[in-house]
Amino acid sequence: MKSAAVVNFAPEKGSVEIREIPRPTLGDEDVLLEVANVGVCGSDLHQWTADHSWPVNYPVVLGHEFGGHIVELGSRVVGWKEGDRVVSETAAVIDPNNPMSRQGLYNLDPTRKGFGYGVNGAMTRFVRVPMRCLHQVPESLAFEEACLTEPCCVAYNAVVNNSHLKPGDRVIVLGPGTIGILCAAMARLCGAEVAVVGLEADRHRLAIAQQYGCEAIIGDATEWAKKRDGLGADCIIDAAGASITLKIALQLVRPNGHITKVGWGPQPLGFSLDALVQKNVTLQGSFSHNWPIWERVLALLASGQLDVKPIIGGVWPISEWHEAFEKMHHGDVIKSVLKPV
Repeated sequence: MKSAAVVNFAPEKGSVEIREIPRPTLGDEDVLLEVANVGVCGSDLHQWTADHSWPVNYPVVLGHEFGGHIVELGSRVVGWKEGDRVVSETAAVIDPNNPMSRQGLYNLDPTRKGFGYGVNGAMTRFVRVPMRCLHQVPESLAFEEACLTEPCCVAYNAVVNNSHLKPGDRVIVLGPGTIGILCAAMARLCGAEVAVVGLEADRHRLAIAQQYGCEAIIGDATEWAKKRDGLGADCIIDAAGASITLKIALQLVRPNGHITKVGWGPQPLGFSLDALVQKNVTLQGSFSHNWPIWERVLALLASGQLDVKPIIGGVWPISEWHEAFEKMHHGDVIKSVLKPV
């Protein structure tokens, strides 16, 4: 049996197309997942436009934000059964003996390979998933929302684990994409006052940020940053896909404040970091997520404390992947979701 898949087949710009691929074969500790929904990530777009900064194993099926039903079990799979509703983590291949993996931080294992760039992802009907990646999805949570567990976990790690926010903190999020708006939503759950900053072209996205109780700012956020005592915001979360926003973050953060960078930007910096020293600022990177974060986020989604419906701009069949990609790429929607069947 073959299924249609969205395949990134070469490093050149635009090298993505629909191809027919065979049904995956399972290892002993794998399950076969029939994909219900798969989210389009900014990284999928970057591989499509060839401006990414990570190695890709071409050809590869795109897609790492996904959920569905288990339809087949490997011989040593325990704790799961056919028909279970699940979502999957992204760390498809890890070294269990790597020192980071042994600490439970397998997301930071340098040899890690993820769905959609290292191994085949989920923009197709069937995907092979190691059982260690699985999390149960409650019946009350629709797969259109559950498939966004992964970007919510990115936001949770950036905001809760790596930014250490306190109620009453003033937080500026740079970049109103999926991760930026989810970071803003997480910061609101932590009790922070939040402003999301974008460009004139981001008005639609910023309006969605306002639905989460955030201030929307186009352009310069200096006035908002200094509103309380003139010193700047307690925390800047840099979720933009460019390096230059770090310079803006250094201008907006208060002395002894905190900057968390979660957005990728391959460009060289080209500016001084003296402000980091002079202001005594903490600069923190944030990458990916691990098992306990997934369990917390699924609880937030299932309880309704975190609502991802405002960021979903539409659901497209796999055959219309190009339109779904274009809608996100041009900023018409924040998040496109694909449905394989």
